[in-house]
Amino acid sequence: MASNSEIDKYKRYLLLEKGLSANTIDAYMTDLQKLVVFSEARQLNSSTVQQSDLEEFLAELHDNNISARSTARIISGIKSFFRFLLLDHFREDDPSELLEAPKIGLKLPVVLTVEEIDSLLDVIDLSTAEGTRNYAIIETLYSCGLRISELTNLRFSDLYPDEGFIRVEGKGSKQRLIPISGTAIQKIRNWLPYRNQITIKKGSEDIVFVSSRGKAISRVTVFYYIKQYAEAVGLQKKISPHVFRHSFATHLLERGANIRVIQEMLGHEKITTTEIYTHIDRHFLRQEIIEHHPRNKKN
Repeated sequence: MASNSEIDKYKRYLLLEKGLSANTIDAYMTDLQKLVVFSEARQLNSSTVQQSDLEEFLAELHDNNISARSTARIISGIKSFFRFLLLDHFREDDPSELLEAPKIGLKLPVVLTVEEIDSLLDVIDLSTAEGTRNYAIIETLYSCGLRISELTNLRFSDLYPDEGFIRVEGKGSKQRLIPISGTAIQKIRNWLPYRNQITIKKGSEDIVFVSSRGKAISRVTVFYYIKQYAEAVGLQKKISPHVFRHSFATHLLERGANIRVIQEMLGHEKITTTEIYTHIDRHFLRQEIIEHHPRNKKN
């Protein structure tokens, strides 16, 4: 469908002009590849594909039981690609312009209670290097509301323990300062004697959280340990490193923090992204009323 030249230029456009992260660009390429396979099977290319072809492609996604959320993401990527072709004069029209994404219901993210987070931390073996590091990782994720990529890329040069801040580089290489709790700072300090015993690989000298092999810890490793701790305490919720970010924002909102402040700390470009937590907060309040209001108690 699309030539290698077009795809390479599109990737550079996403990186340099849109400022997207490598992970986001990879996701765009994976979704675009689905359209490439579909088009090549029908001997179509990027200059000949029409709206009717794209609608047939979407129908095929539906037949293959691709979820509405995934389909909406794929449509977003397709629209981005054809807008690029239009801007770069590969085409004179945009066949994706009238494509409509499926309606997606509001999906509230999983949030842990403070007690559930404490129970996860309580099962960690602090007599080991891995346990001491993992405790510091979870505490930092929750204390600062970090994305997992921001955590794994955290550097000593980003830490300002005396001032109580850390600096992170988020999406689009945008930097922000985030307050960090004294507890998280202490847990990082507890990890350092173990880290100093590891032979650090070249390029990871400034990385705070490293594996036993001396390289920056991977998101897969963090996910693995968090899942293990969740199973150890019998937690039924579907858990991932991102759950601590959701919990961070929700707990702040429940305790009266301004949503604009939360937006700044999370690094959300749009306030609408942060507003998902107001829905969680309302859900929380409703549950509290159902549980505690005398008119809701069963006789």
